[in-house]
Formats: sequence, structure tokens, C-alpha cells
Amino acid sequence: MRPTPSLPASFPAVYQKRRAAVARALKAAGGGVALLPTAPEVPRNRDSDFPYRHDSYFYYLTGFSEPGAWLVIDASGKSTLLCRPKDLEREIWDGIRLGPKAAPASLGVDAAFSVDTLDDTMPDLLANQKAVWFPFGTHPGLETQVEGWLGKVRARVRLGAECPRSLHDLCGLLDEMRLFKDSHEISILRRAGKIAAAGHVRAMQASAAMLRAGVKGGLREYHLDAELLHEFRRQGSEFPAYTGIVAAGANACVLHYRAGDAELKPGQLCLIDAGCELNGYASDITRTFPADGKFTPAQRTLYDIVQAAQDAAIKATKPGKRFNDPHDAATRVLAQGMLDTGLLQKAKHGSVDDVLASGAYRQFYMHRTGHWMGMDVHDCGDYTEPSSRPRAEKDMLGNPVMRKPSRLLRPGMVLTVEPGLYVRPAKGVPREFWNIGIRIEDDALVTAKGCELLTRGVPVDADEIEALMRT
Repeated sequence: MRPTPSLPASFPAVYQKRRAAVARALKAAGGGVALLPTAPEVPRNRDSDFPYRHDSYFYYLTGFSEPGAWLVIDASGKSTLLCRPKDLEREIWDGIRLGPKAAPASLGVDAAFSVDTLDDTMPDLLANQKAVWFPFGTHPGLETQVEGWLGKVRARVRLGAECPRSLHDLCGLLDEMRLFKDSHEISILRRAGKIAAAGHVRAMQASAAMLRAGVKGGLREYHLDAELLHEFRRQGSEFPAYTGIVAAGANACVLHYRAGDAELKPGQLCLIDAGCELNGYASDITRTFPADGKFTPAQRTLYDIVQAAQDAAIKATKPGKRFNDPHDAATRVLAQGMLDTGLLQKAKHGSVDDVLASGAYRQFYMHRTGHWMGMDVHDCGDYTEPSSRPRAEKDMLGNPVMRKPSRLLRPGMVLTVEPGLYVRPAKGVPREFWNIGIRIEDDALVTAKGCELLTRGVPVDADEIEALMRT
């Protein structure tokens, strides 16, 4: 059952402002109408659905989390909502519905209708518009629905109706808006970061405590996953932001490993990549810590390299830098660390510049150092500068490509900073480093002078981690 909607009196203002921005963009593009559905409910198995989660674009413009809803905005600024009608019988089973009658006052839309009238109402809203904007490739069957509604509009041409003459992708327009977080979003992201950090602190302390106590059956990855989820929910988070990673020992070298039943033992590292979702916004944190609270010398050596790489990337996360700059800064530190520790042999691979040019570092570091963050854990937004022209570069495999320069960082953007090292057994790799996987990740808000780390409520420094796990 979904919770009863709870909407404060000030609720509509932030969403009205965003819808007005969409209307201005439509007007600047020559007019038209934008339509946007929310996400459907998804069956899990017989007579049971997955927990419902709204469409991020839809929620960004409405703050409305009921399924089965549609939003229409035209260039004049008028917004229309179609939502499920009140139904006392269904509300007994599924929860209270807002309903079309209450929607205008509660959500700040100009008009609302029952979604049962969708196929009759939508042609009326599309008629006499110059263009239709809707999200391409995100809702299966949406294009077919739009074509059907346009067919009904064309059938009225003899009666004087005009049919839209062009279709446009609404995602591009909304992606640019969502890339820059407003004060409302930033306050939620800060809170989500604090909750997620508290979950990581709880998991670290539980790991050391359970190993000291000698829990029956051994400490398992799912035990720590449960600690995370308990803290997330206890502090008001609605969901995990994504399927969390709790990886014991060698499992940390699998980038998208999911918490299983592997046992955590003294002397092993544990990598946890987990975040919570709060009011539609995600957090994303990774910490790597010794299961029993004490790093071994080899673990500490590699951990300090990854921490130094993250420090370098954080320094490069500020206005005027490009999205790729934190990655380049982190990769240089990691590559030097690989040479210093013998993960890469200097006689074979040369200097740090040679390692970066050849891509030899990818044996131990094969992903990017960050991604956009926001409503989605891998949030929308262009990673290249929209106004720039393509230039000749090399891709990750060293092949020549034409691409635009990476995006300039500006205040209001939020991105992750997450370097790592993953050492699998291999010939020529020092044995003391085998099966060590380390990643450190924080969420960074770009500010006027640098960046604000939203997730530092959980320690990063190795000494601080050990001190925390002793308590």
C-alpha cells in the first residue's frame, strides 16, 4: 500500500517555477506543448508489484508520486494534470488518492482531469499546437500513443483544427535544467548524504563488533547490508538509491558485486557502495574498511594511494575545471602509485606519463572517477560542453575520435568523486596485493570557490576509520 499524500501549503511553488521554465523554453523554441507520463507500476510476481517509484522527470515538475499520472505544459504556461480518479473501494486496498478535484490546489496546476479520459483529453490538448515535446526512448509505447493522438487531431483538420508539425525530445530540455540543482534540491541532497553516511558508520561498527563477539555462523555480507538498510529507513529514507554493494575480500574486485552470503573474516577488507533515496534524491557513498577494524600493511599502502587520488580529484572539482579534470588528476596519482608499489613494473611500463598514454593503469583501475548525481544516482546531464565544437581526441582504448570537450564545472552541479584500485591475481603482480579491492566515493556539490562534500559524515582517513571501529 502506498502512503497517503502529505503536501504542505508551500509545496507547489518550487514545481510551479520549474514548469514555468519549461513553458518559457517552449515559447523560445517557437511554441508547442510538452507531455510527460510518470512511471508505471511494475509487477514483481503474481498479485504483487515492485515498490513503486515515480518517473524522475515527472516528479521534477510536479512533486507528485502517484502512478498513472500525466503532465501537459503549453508555451502559454498552462499546466494540466491527468491522474487517477478517487475510488473509495481501491483506496481501501491501495491507499488514498489525491484525485483530479484536489490536484490544482495541492499541486499548483491549472487544471486536472481523470486519467480515464486520457485518450479523449490529450487530442484536445495537442490540437492547434505547433510542436509536441515528449521524452524519447524512455517510456515504451509512448511514441505510438502520441501518433494515435495526433491521428485524432488530423481527423479534425476539416473542422478547422491544426495538427502539430514537429516532434522534439523533451529530455534534452529537462536534462539541462536538472543538471543545476536549486536550493530546494541541495537541502535534500545534504540530508540524503547524512543519512547514507550514518548507514556506513553503523555498518563499519557492526562489522568490528560482530567479529569481536564471534557471531554464530560467521559475519556475512548480508549482515552489513541489513545494517545499512535499517539505518536508511530509521532516518526517513524511503528506499535505497540503488542495489548496494557489500563485498568481502576478493569480491571487492567485482565492480558491480551485490551483497551475498560470503563470510567476512579478520584480515579482510570490506567494500561497501551504498546510498539512500530521500524525497526523490539519491546519495552515493563508497567506503573500504578492514572487517576487524585494522588495516594490514599491504592494505594500508594501497588505501593511502586511493585516498591521495581522491584528494587530488577533489581539488580539481571546482568552477572552471572540466568534468574530466578530476578523473585525470586521480588517474595520475593512481598510476604513480602502481609504479611505486610494483603493480606495474617501471622497466616495462616506463614513467607515469607513459602509463597514462598506454592505458596500462586500466589493469587495476578501469572505470571513471565520477558521474552526475541528483534524482537518479547516475543523473541526467550532458558530459560534454554543449556550445563547443568537436575536436580530435583519443578514446579509452587509444583510438582517435572526434568529440566535444568535457563539460565545464559550474556552481550547482553535483557529481561523485570515486577513484579505486582493484588487484586480481596475475603474473608479475606482487602477491601481497592480490585480491585487494579499494574504492572511496563521495558526493560533491560544486560551489563558487570549490566543492562541498555532502557525504563526509563517515570517515575517509584510515586512522579515523580504525578509531571509529574500535568504539
